[in-house]
Amino acid sequence: MIRKLASGEYRIYSRKINPKTGKRRNLGTFSTREAAEQHEKEIQYFKRH
Repeated sequence: MIRKLASGEYRIYSRKINPKTGKRRNLGTFSTREAAEQHEKEIQYFKRH
């Protein structure tokens, strides 16, 4: 899940909430939405291979 930050960057958060903190895990910050979407695809691919 990608969210835009106040700084204008985009950050990928995990879909599940981290039980230890009660928040979503930060999976990386990117300057463009395209870069964030590309990395999210790579994460999904890695999870299944």
